[in-house]
Parts: sequence; C-alpha cells; structure tokens
Amino acid sequence: MTRRLWNWCRNGSLWQLPRPLVILILVVVAASIVVSSATAVLVPVGGSDLVRFGVLLGCSWLAIELTRHIERKREYWRSPTSGYIDTKSVWSFAAVIVLPPLLASLMVVLTYSLAWWRIKPHARPGLPHRWIFSCATVLCGTQAAVVVLAVGMASYPGAPGAASLEGLAEFGVIAAAGVLRWAINLGLVMVAIALSSPTARARDLFSNIGEQVLEAGALGLGLVTAAVVVNNPFVLPGVVVAMVALHRGLLVHQYQQASRFDAKTGLTTAKWWHEYADQALAQARSRGRTMGLLIVDLDHFKAINDTYGHPFGDRVLRSVATELLAEVRDEDACGRWGGEEFVVALPDVGDERNVLRVAERIRRRIQAVVLEPPGRDDAVSVTITASVGGTVFPAAGITTLDELVLAADTALYAAKNAGRNTVRMSAAGTPAMPQQRTRPQSAEPPTSAG
Repeated sequence: MTRRLWNWCRNGSLWQLPRPLVILILVVVAASIVVSSATAVLVPVGGSDLVRFGVLLGCSWLAIELTRHIERKREYWRSPTSGYIDTKSVWSFAAVIVLPPLLASLMVVLTYSLAWWRIKPHARPGLPHRWIFSCATVLCGTQAAVVVLAVGMASYPGAPGAASLEGLAEFGVIAAAGVLRWAINLGLVMVAIALSSPTARARDLFSNIGEQVLEAGALGLGLVTAAVVVNNPFVLPGVVVAMVALHRGLLVHQYQQASRFDAKTGLTTAKWWHEYADQALAQARSRGRTMGLLIVDLDHFKAINDTYGHPFGDRVLRSVATELLAEVRDEDACGRWGGEEFVVALPDVGDERNVLRVAERIRRRIQAVVLEPPGRDDAVSVTITASVGGTVFPAAGITTLDELVLAADTALYAAKNAGRNTVRMSAAGTPAMPQQRTRPQSAEPPTSAG
C-alpha cells in the first residue's frame, strides 16, 4: 500500500493536471492538515466520546457496505463538470456536533478511506487525487464548523441544550455551521472543476446545483443522527435505512441526467437536443424572434477512423465538442446528431449574417485542432476540417424543426459539394433534393461516410 502510494505521488496523474489546479490541490490538502491539527487540541477526548465515535463509524461502515453497488454506478456515471453529492456527510457532520474536533476529523478521513476501499477501485480506477482533494475540502469545512460550534454552542460538543430558548438558539448555530461547511466544500470543488475544464461554462458547472439540496438534506439528517446517538443510539439503524433509500433516489436522478448527454462528447444527445430546439423554435415563433441552426459534419472522418483506429476517432470527436462549447453562448445548445455530425441551435441570433459568422468561427476553430496519434513512430499530426450548413428561422416554407433541420442539411451538402471545409447557408424556402437524407425524429441519424 505504501509503495503504491509512493508510485502514485511520483508518477501519478496529479502531475499531468493544469498547474493552477495542482497548486490548488496541494494548498487545500496542506491547509486541511494544518487546521485539523490546530483544532484537535480544543477539546479533550473522553471515554464516552470514543464509544460514540465507534457507534458512528460502525453505522457509516454499514451504510457504505449496503450502498457500495449504487455508489459504484454513481461514480462511474458521474459528470466531470459537476459537483458530487456526498452523503457520507450524515456521519461526519453528526461527529462534528457530538464529538471533539480530533475525532470529528478522524471520522472524515476514515469514511473517505472506507468509501475509497469499497467503491472507487471497482468504479473508475485511478485518479486518487480527486478523493484526496474532496476529503481535504470536507476537512477544511469541518474545522470551520468546529469554530462556529465552539463559539456559539454552550453544550459543545454534544446535543443542543434542553431549555427551549437555548435549544432553539443552538439549533441555529448548528444550522450556520452546516451551511458554512457545505459552502466551503462546494466552493473549493467548483473552483477545482473550473480549473480542470477551462472551456466549461457556468451553466455546465452548476448543472446539478438543484441536486445539492440533497446534500443539505444529508446534513440535516446528520443533525438528527447527532441527537439520536446521544439520546438513543438503538434508533440509528433507521438512519442507515434512510441512507439506502436516499442513495437509490440519487442513482435514478443520475441516470436521468446521464441519458441527456452523449458519452463520447459530453454534448446533448440527439433526442434531448431535438426537444430543446423544438421549444426554442416555438418561442421564436410566438415572440417574433429568430433562431439559427447549424449542422457540422467532420470531413473524411471515416478515413481517420480507418487509419488511426476508433479510440483516436473518439479523441477527435471530444476535441471538436470542446471547440463547439467554447464558441457558442450559454443559451445555445450543442448536440451530437450522430456519427461525426453535430448540431447547434442558436436562439435569438439575429439575421443570417450573424449565423454565418458563428458558423465560420466554428469552422476555423475545428481547423485549428491538431492531434498526435498515439503509438506511431512517424510524428504525423492530424488536422481536422469540417463542413457546415446553416439556416435561420423565419424563412419561407419553414414552419417546423424538421423542416429547419432539412434546410440546414441541404446547405451542408452544398458545402460538401463545394470542396468541404467551408460554410454554406440555405436559401429561404429551398426544397430538399431527392437524394438527400431525411432523419426521423425518434431515431439517431446514420453515420455518413464523411
């Protein structure tokens, strides 16, 4: 174990991250060690504290065991650009309330270690720095909560006071401590995600902010757990059962989120893009506004797959998706239409000249992508080009999204016939040619030969 940790520290993926992110991770880990050491001496550890610590740790271990299969799936499907909902806070926050700071910090470390041992290697091997960083952020938030509780709670550590006024005031202090702990953890994680994905938009970073309410609920359950472990620890199995139910609800929600995004590119799937674009077109029609639509098709992509293999082709798709997201606005929607084709909806974009400008910027961005194929002796760089077809609503003869897509598809074929690596806009009301493809709404389009 020590040798594996040393090898990771020396050769691990941490050092392949952007330098600002590496600095942030090292600073937060060091800060967590310093502040945890500083608060460890605030309250001495007694015999009853050790008993409560053992009970909480046992319950956390049982909860991790009962939910490890769910957590492995959640970890596997987790989006790299959204915060992770940490339900282990039920036990660690209860420890903050009823245990001395030393044991509260130890609870955080041990629950993360147990989760790593039972979940992580089976879900998505590698990248231990993410778990170490997450543990460090929780430790920093824990120490901030310790300070709030030590200053504002007369019975700290322990359950709120028995007197009604004193108990209500102490509940307020505990709530403030929980909010501060949650905010520090979330803030540091969001900064780390932003540094690791410079092209990610704010909408992507906070795409699951509604889910964070579930973590707030876990902190509230931690308060209940703290009261139970002090007054009647035999009720704690009920908390474990509630944790299992909470995990199942999280997994269902995560599956729903995963179904909206293409696994290879991170863009929306054709189905979800179609629903968003259909709503945007309906709003444009009712409010008298415009909507642009682009279809981007990579040139000679089949030859890239045949020459360098499908894993390299997947790298190409991810790189193009990154460039698309970096170019469009937050209110625009990029989707993978199928194979090597992408679609972009541009609500309230203005006139055709604006759509043409966006299409040209996208084409130039893709043309600037240069990738090195792995495992080849010849240092041949691969450049990518794309043909783009565009259209804008309102236009004569176009009333539905399928007709708008067909108009952009007509323009795309004009770009292909013009020699590729170019942009063409559809003429208003131009009918589709007989040889051109039509795509049913319910199915993804077939992969073209490029």
